[in-house]
This record gives sequence, structure tokens and C-alpha cells, in this order.
Amino acid sequence: MHALIIVVFVLAYSAIAFEHPLKVNKSASALLGAGIMWTIYAVASGNHHLVTEQLNENLAATAQIIFFLLGAMTIVELVDAHDGFEVITSRITTTSQSVLIVLIGIVTFFLSAMLDNLTTTIVMVSLIKKLLDNHDDRLFFAGIIVIAANAGGAWSPIGDVTTTMLWIGGQITSMGIIKSVFLASAVNLMVPLIVVCLMLRGKLVGEKAASNGPRTTTQFERNLMFTVGLGALVMVPVFKEITHLPPFMGILCGLGVLWLVGELVHRDKGDEEKEPLTIVHALTKIDMSCILFFIGILLAVATLENTHILTELATWLNKVIGQQSIIVAVIGAISAVIDNVPLVAASMGMYDMHVFGPDHFLWTFLAFCAGTGGSMLIIGSAAGVAAMGLEKINFFWYVKKISWLAVLGYIAGILVYLAQFRLLHG
Repeated sequence: MHALIIVVFVLAYSAIAFEHPLKVNKSASALLGAGIMWTIYAVASGNHHLVTEQLNENLAATAQIIFFLLGAMTIVELVDAHDGFEVITSRITTTSQSVLIVLIGIVTFFLSAMLDNLTTTIVMVSLIKKLLDNHDDRLFFAGIIVIAANAGGAWSPIGDVTTTMLWIGGQITSMGIIKSVFLASAVNLMVPLIVVCLMLRGKLVGEKAASNGPRTTTQFERNLMFTVGLGALVMVPVFKEITHLPPFMGILCGLGVLWLVGELVHRDKGDEEKEPLTIVHALTKIDMSCILFFIGILLAVATLENTHILTELATWLNKVIGQQSIIVAVIGAISAVIDNVPLVAASMGMYDMHVFGPDHFLWTFLAFCAGTGGSMLIIGSAAGVAAMGLEKINFFWYVKKISWLAVLGYIAGILVYLAQFRLLHG
């Protein structure tokens, strides 16, 4: 049974990794793989009652992550529908590309921690399209945005899907991840940012691209929806600490507040004018295939966990490599090739929470490595894939121009993390 489940998982994983050459959506591969793996487990085990109980438990854990993502993505789409993010983008003005890339990098870093790396990448790549007309100039900016978004997402419980998974699972706490990973994440960005600044020294920003179309919202509406939406996202960790309820309850509550504010602000408008600004319209813009991918891959990994395959893998890694820091660094490097969501999900199943408690070195270091390791290849993270699509970045251009910068940042961040850990924990 174990061998067959592993074969199906490897095939599904391969189909996900080679999504573009195969021209098969990774969500289809993940869902099919999960379905076949659970079917094999149910038939081979013979204990249908146990398998059903385990499936229900894993479904509950998966649903928490999915509800959280749905709520967060809807809030972001609603704010974007009101042009709320222009509150930030309209304030960035400079004639030097070196200064501009520093501003873009820093804003992306902190915005990613408050929103998420995928959303932030979309917002910031849209910004540089307004600030830079030359496509070649924009490519370096897009590369730094990917690195900054992943670095910013790694130190926040809501900044990256993987840190959110660890946070919801109880492996990390809000303050624990910030204290442990912030400095390493900042160095992960600053090293490549300094190098790119030197490369762009003396280059000037050209004329801004023309604005697209008339305004559909007032300045008051943009500011209000941006403030309420960002506040709803930022308050989720606070909500969890105060109420001890799962984060998805906080995000749904925040979505309800934003929805109510939107309804009150637009109550006097006609249906046709109001429709693009409603939550119903925002829901139509959410990438549901992405949601289905998470469902499929999390349930697939759950099969490996329930059949104790991951426990056996952890034992093998510990025996062959032994050093925890090296194991986690390797997992981070692999996330440049393979999506970090299943890697982190697998790691969560490999190590026992009773042995490795909340904010243990293993979990915080994993959050950093899995979150930032994906920057080393353009397909290694959701942020990279988004930038690739928006700016038509060539895979091999990224390998040649950006990957080495991301590797430098990754190594520097690891060294800083380990030095900080040893300094604080003896």
C-alpha cells in the first residue's frame, strides 16, 4: 500500500511541477492525486471507520485554511475594486531608479506582511507598470518584488500561505514568528537590494505611463475601504490572541465589517453603478482554481501523514543528515522547484507537536526557509508565478539575472537567523 501511495503522490507532484509543459492545471492534478491516494488507503486498510474519521479530521483542518484564504482574498479584491491601494502607490515619486527600487522593495516587504505575498506582488507589479514604461527596466523591479514579497510574507502569520498553515496548526505564534524571523527576512531582502541598487546607479525613471480610464470611486471611498480592509487583515492576529478562536473566524468577521461599510457607503447609488464595487463582484475575481489546488494538495499530504509515511521519512532524514538546520535549509531549497505548500504540509506531518512545541527552532526556521527559498526560481512561489504572468518574465532570464541574487539573500538570511538563535538561546 505504502509504495503505491508514494507512486501516485510522486506522479501528482510531477504533474504539478510540469504544469506548463503538460498544459494540465495543477489543481486537477492535486485533486485527482488526493482522490486516488485516499481511495487506495481506504481499500487497502480495511478499516473504513478509522479512515473516515481521519478524513473528517483532516477536512476540518483544511477547511480552516480555505475559509481564511477565501476571506482574505475577498477583502483584498474589494479594496482593489475601490482603487484603495492607490493610497500607497500614488505617494511613490522619484526620478532615480536606485531610490525607486529601494522604496518598492521596502513597501513590498511590509505590505506583504500585512496582506500576503501573492496579493502584494500583483499590487506592486501594477504600480511599476504605472511608473516605468520600459519593459527591460521593469523586469529587475519585478524580480526584487518577488524576493521582497516572499521575505515579507515569511515573518508574518498572515503574509504567506505556509506561515498561515503553521500558525493555524499551532506550530508558531504571532509574536514568536515575528521575533524569530524578522531580522533574517530583512537581510534576505537587503542583500539583493543593495546589489541591484549598485547595478541601477545613475539610471533615471522615465515618464509615467498614462492613467487608465476615469475614476469610479471618490477619494473618501478609496481611503475608507483601504483603511477598513487593511485594518481587518491586521487585526486577525490580535483577534486570535484575545478570543483564542481560529483565525478564519477573525477574517470572516473582518470581511463582514468591510462588507457592511461598503453597503452603507454605496447605499444611494444605482445598481449598475454599485455592481462593480460589491462583494459579489469581488468574489468573481478570486482564483478558485488556486483554492482547489490547496484543498487537493493538503488532502494528498494528509494521506501520507495518516499512513505514517511522513514519520518514516523524518526518521530517514534524521538518520542520514541528522542536523535539523541542514534538513530545513534543504527543504527551503527544494521549495524553489516544488511548491512550498505541500512541502510545509508534509513537514507538519513529519514532526510531532508534542516533541517540537510552538515556536520551536524547527518551525520558525522552516517558516523562513520555505517562505524565502521559493524566490530562487520564478516558479518557486505564488508571487513568482504572478510576476511571471503579469510581466511575461522568461524563466531563463530570471535564472540568469535574479536567481543568484535570491541565493545570496537566502544564504545571508540563514546565517543571520542561526547567529540570532544562538545568541538568544545560548
